[in-house]
Amino acid sequence: VQLQASGGGLVQAGGSLRLSCAVSGVIFSLNDMGWYRQAPGKQRELVASITSNYGTKYADSVKGRFTISRDNARSTLYLQMNSLKPEDTAVYYCWTVVRYANYWGQGTLVTVSS
Repeated sequence: VQLQASGGGLVQAGGSLRLSCAVSGVIFSLNDMGWYRQAPGKQRELVASITSNYGTKYADSVKGRFTISRDNARSTLYLQMNSLKPEDTAVYYCWTVVRYANYWGQGTLVTVSS
């Protein structure tokens, strides 16, 4: 299973970014997927998740600002991030679980300047 995240970068507060995660080695359409993030000195936290049936959940801190989506034809997961805040600065990881084993991408750094 491989997850390749991209799309991070430096953005000013109030700006937007879209993260992508290309997935291989699994039947993408059957897998629940998610995005986690880890800020310096903090624990990794779940940002958003999407089930194989397109059900979504969000952390309270990003509700109304972030949107998770998936393109099964392209085996790609997305995270649209709007109205970014400095506290959104973190390394973002895409995630999936296969047969009770967790898999993570390599992470993509998002830095939001004030």
